[in-house]
Amino acid sequence: MERSAIMEIRTIKEQICDVCHKMWQLGWVAANDGNVSAKLEDGTFLATPTGMSKSFITPEKLIRIDARGNVLETAEGLRPSSEIKMHLRCYEKRDDVWSVIHAHPPGATGFAVAHRSMDMYNMIEDVAAIGSVPLTPYGTPSTSEVPDAIEPYLEEHDVMLLENHGALAVGGDVVTAFYRMESLELWAKITINAVILGGSYDISRENIDKLIDLRGFYRVTGRHPGYKKYPRREKGAPTDT
Repeated sequence: MERSAIMEIRTIKEQICDVCHKMWQLGWVAANDGNVSAKLEDGTFLATPTGMSKSFITPEKLIRIDARGNVLETAEGLRPSSEIKMHLRCYEKRDDVWSVIHAHPPGATGFAVAHRSMDMYNMIEDVAAIGSVPLTPYGTPSTSEVPDAIEPYLEEHDVMLLENHGALAVGGDVVTAFYRMESLELWAKITINAVILGGSYDISRENIDKLIDLRGFYRVTGRHPGYKKYPRREKGAPTDT
């Protein structure tokens, strides 16, 4: 393997470990929750192992897999997260995605448990950078139900809520995916605080459109759904995509 490729893998492994540790420190994961992956230039992937706290992740514990989830390199006794199917679906459907992060940040996951999308337009930065965040249908972890549930939303969204489960963020690199998850969680907390204080108020539609148009000026990467609102999904109600 060429030296440049080795350096690339080493850098990405360090980024994944750093993000894993930050997720644990921020309280976005507990026990062996959450998973992180990244795509390499040769089309293979690095992924966190199952059954391990993100606080314990080190470079040598990361697993290398192919596009079908087959293990190419791993330390003895380690295997990929059962959620890797969800990650691989993101890479399959979006060639601009080079990292996927799944976590259970309490604020955003609160919306997912309450069956509420995050389609508020109350924070300038989030209106421009993320846009509305859909609530994807329920899926049983480790099955194809979860990747099937998120697929209809991947074309327009970089961040999604997983019903009764958590949140998912994708990006052109590990750090960008992490930033999107971080922005999502802060936005959720701010909105919850606003509701407690008497109400969350959206920016005017005219100004929302201006903020979305500024994405090009600020060279914001990724996808954006434009202006979109979602009805609250009551228990047992059909999905509106």
